[in-house]
Amino acid sequence: MNIPELGRLEEISLRKAWSHKAHSFTPWLAQHLDKLAEHIGIPLELEGQEVAVETFFADILARNPQDDSLVLIENQLENTDHTHLGQIMTYLAGLEV
Repeated sequence: MNIPELGRLEEISLRKAWSHKAHSFTPWLAQHLDKLAEHIGIPLELEGQEVAVETFFADILARNPQDDSLVLIENQLENTDHTHLGQIMTYLAGLEV
């Protein structure tokens, strides 16, 4: 019988795991979109990463296949702020959703 080897959980900062949002965190999240969908209870299908919206780029654009609605994901590794809220509003207006 094979006995699995156990590891030790270690808490690290998000920036240590993903040093750059666009180059490391966004691709990782896009690759694991099914895990996010499972946790939030909404099915998600990836439409694109760093999607051009006028002169800006939305981190992730997904689609809910149940109702065909678009889901905009603006990644943030720090606390929420007005800048990111403004970006989300700009993307939504540019995507006309």
